[in-house]
Amino acid sequence: MQVPTAPTPAPGPGSPRDSPRSSPGLFRKLLVNQSIRLQRRFTVAHPLCFDLENGLSCRSALDPQSGPGLGRVVQPPAQYSQRRESFLYRWDSDNELSPKAMSRNSSEASDPHGEDMIVTPFAQVLASLRTVRSNVAVLAHLQGHRAPKQASIRNPPPGSQPPPPTEDTGQKLALETLDELDWCLDQLETLQTRHSVGEMASNKFKRMLNRELTHLSETSRSGNQVSEYISRTFLDQQTEVELPRGTPTEPLRPMSQISSLRELPHSASLFTATVPRFGVQTDQEGQLAKELEDTNKWGLDVFKVAELSGNRPLTAIIFSIFQERDLLKTFQIPADTLVTYLLTLEGHYHADVAYHNSLHAADVAQSTHVLLATPALEAVFTDLEVLAAIFASAIHDVDHPGVSNQFLINTNSELALMYNDASVLENHHLAVGFKLLQAENCDIFQNLSTKQRLSLRRMVIDMVLATDMSKHMNLLADLKTMVETKKVTSLGVLLLDNYSDRIQVLQNLVHCADLSNPTKPLPLYCQWTDRIMAEFFQQGDRERESGLDISPMCDKHTASVEKSQVGFIDYIAHPLWETWADLVHPDAQDFLDTLEDNREWYQSKIPHSPVDLWGLERGGPDKFQFELTLKEAEEEEEKDEEEEEEERMLAQEALESPDTELLSPEAKPDPGDL
Repeated sequence: MQVPTAPTPAPGPGSPRDSPRSSPGLFRKLLVNQSIRLQRRFTVAHPLCFDLENGLSCRSALDPQSGPGLGRVVQPPAQYSQRRESFLYRWDSDNELSPKAMSRNSSEASDPHGEDMIVTPFAQVLASLRTVRSNVAVLAHLQGHRAPKQASIRNPPPGSQPPPPTEDTGQKLALETLDELDWCLDQLETLQTRHSVGEMASNKFKRMLNRELTHLSETSRSGNQVSEYISRTFLDQQTEVELPRGTPTEPLRPMSQISSLRELPHSASLFTATVPRFGVQTDQEGQLAKELEDTNKWGLDVFKVAELSGNRPLTAIIFSIFQERDLLKTFQIPADTLVTYLLTLEGHYHADVAYHNSLHAADVAQSTHVLLATPALEAVFTDLEVLAAIFASAIHDVDHPGVSNQFLINTNSELALMYNDASVLENHHLAVGFKLLQAENCDIFQNLSTKQRLSLRRMVIDMVLATDMSKHMNLLADLKTMVETKKVTSLGVLLLDNYSDRIQVLQNLVHCADLSNPTKPLPLYCQWTDRIMAEFFQQGDRERESGLDISPMCDKHTASVEKSQVGFIDYIAHPLWETWADLVHPDAQDFLDTLEDNREWYQSKIPHSPVDLWGLERGGPDKFQFELTLKEAEEEEEKDEEEEEEERMLAQEALESPDTELLSPEAKPDPGDL
């Protein structure tokens, strides 16, 4: 329950409210002014105070008495070139819409969606009810009046209301209103009281994605493999497997013991006076300093940072971020304690794992740092929330074994048993990350209050568990539902005044950072792609050796790297970043442009292959067209040339034959005689 807003005196010069970062509980309103709202975008006004435990604590930033300096006027965004929309905006044929509900209607795949497009079911219901009320107001000649019980569903602007109806238009409005009400009732009848309205969108998006993946799987064998990978990884669809007989290779240990914790030689060896500039010992400190100048930029070359830091990129980057954000001073974190913890944490990432290693953790943490600093989210989150997000990014894959959750479940691993097959690795990453705080001189949160520690732990747990890729569609649907619902019910005001909404944005922020590879410069993206595919293939080799079915995209003999990236962008990365871009518009437009460019590059690299009858073998629809290979095209061309040559030879023989009578021009038949 929220605490009523308490009146506070206007801030004077030098007061804590002059510096949003100094307040323990700030939150921001994400606004859409009328011109920007038509483009499905949110912008930001200035914050008001928010306490994670107690709710509101000071005046709204939109309150005219808050002072003239709190607001920030945001100009309407410049028009961008039309960009390809994700599958979320395609027509959902399984969910019929009323003919008049244009704000709910999804566009065709090839056309950009309308300015007022809404795709999440609950927001569609609210938009429809607003249309119903508007129509009823017109029919009752009450356009200028608001019923006292309609505070939550606001009237449209007066200029947008139609004129008083004639008899014909009144009849038409009445019929359209009945259609709207029927559709709303149908939707509301499907609601289940135990489920959130976000699940309406999640179920819809999953249904639409399943349809897309079905089409993809029917095109080719490689398309089927990409479809299976996306379905099993991002849709939480597990498959039953027959486990091979054998004895466990891991030694039995108490189930309460966190595995893989180990002592490192550097523990407790650092003192404040000996802490290096970037937390790591290196004889290339100058070059490292130059590289880390890009810490605040998207696309930092973490591979170069690793090379210059003695393969300690996570320590160097996190230490730099903490210094950049002044977190050591804010939370009284001793520098030697921070470095000791970071070195210990990085030592628990596996250097022999191709992708999920400290390089990836450093990249996600740095990406999170940049996303938190985006202008649309400037000063939105408290210092404690920022600390939690960066810490969650740093630990989110610690002690990753280089195999998937499903592999651990299929092999009856100790971790799967410990965590009951639920977000196995994510739970383990959290346990290790927090357990390492108990090592000697590693408690970087030692000076936090009990309340702060509990709040931080709660947020970190929620963020790291959200990195389980099987929760992707739920996470995406919840964010899109929240944004669109606030847009419909509050004229575009997204008020982050409760923990649920705030952590939802933070979860998606870290999730975006975790899936940010396709939005990075192409050379970096290609390196990440090579690494993730190498890790997949290593898992496939282990599955082959163990007699297990090889997981999708893990068979090095059949996987198509290029098609996997195109599919990943189309069905996972693009919808996610598209939604994030709507939230922080226009700050993420460059990310979307890079994403599209990278997709086109991988699309252009898909090799021509022989006609694949996979879809026909599986009863696929006739509408799918298959590309011919260059070789087949040449063969067809040669065949045509041979036929033309044969025809010329036959014609020549006919001319030379004495039995053939040649018609002179005079002897040709007159068309008029025919």
